Amino acid sequence: MSSIDTGIFSENTLRLLIICLPKLNLETRKDATQVVANLQRQQVQSRLIACDYLEKNIDLLDILISGYENNDLALHYGAMLRECIRHQSVAKYVLESEHMKKFFDYIQLPNFDIASDAAATFKELLTRHKSTVAEFLSNNYDWFFSEFNSKLLESTNYITRRQAIKLLGDILLDRSNSAVMTRYVCSRDNLRILMNLLRESSKSIQIEAFHVFKLFAANQNKPPDIVSILLTNKSKLLRLFADFKTEKEDEQFEADKAQVVKEIAALEPK
Repeated sequence: MSSIDTGIFSENTLRLLIICLPKLNLETRKDATQVVANLQRQQVQSRLIACDYLEKNIDLLDILISGYENNDLALHYGAMLRECIRHQSVAKYVLESEHMKKFFDYIQLPNFDIASDAAATFKELLTRHKSTVAEFLSNNYDWFFSEFNSKLLESTNYITRRQAIKLLGDILLDRSNSAVMTRYVCSRDNLRILMNLLRESSKSIQIEAFHVFKLFAANQNKPPDIVSILLTNKSKLLRLFADFKTEKEDEQFEADKAQVVKEIAALEPK
């Protein structure tokens, strides 16, 4: 790393690039965004110097996140933010901050580009740093999944629902989150939402919902209320899965489906 790069941190240039972004014209904003992104990868003696700097200047993250509320700055600040959360300590700060709750609203902003950018950042926060994510989800399970279900999975917006069910599958199928997954599949409310998503007209939502639903079916310690719901809907589910296909042949999907059908068919009232 050059002395110029080191100087950028010692002279607080990174702070100035972020704070002064509103004063720059569009082309210069793009350049500033690229500079901030590049700085996140600069190393001194194998340490990421930007990580140390951001830990000492964590208020810069507050500025970047709040950028989603400004149409002119949102995409620039969003791109900077995703680069900054490559650092685990920075991602941990964002996950544990009050800002995390705001993402459920940012993802549904009327501006499609900004909403998509916020969704990309949200996904990055919840998938990149496995141990930090597992700890966050365990400690914040109730409010997080309450918001996730009501604002995203049950959103009236098709794209929001599709992105959310895909992300939910990515989270629950990750081994790091096995404790969270076990808790999730014991909830009748969660099962109800998943069964509604299985009935969607959109094939892509149906398929993603299936990947989460199979976790409920595979659970060998199903609570009585889960068994009751599955029994009540047994014939409907078996009919649904009889015609359930992916657009391209997928051996793994067919094997999973066969296992789910076997589990559902074997359910008997006690």
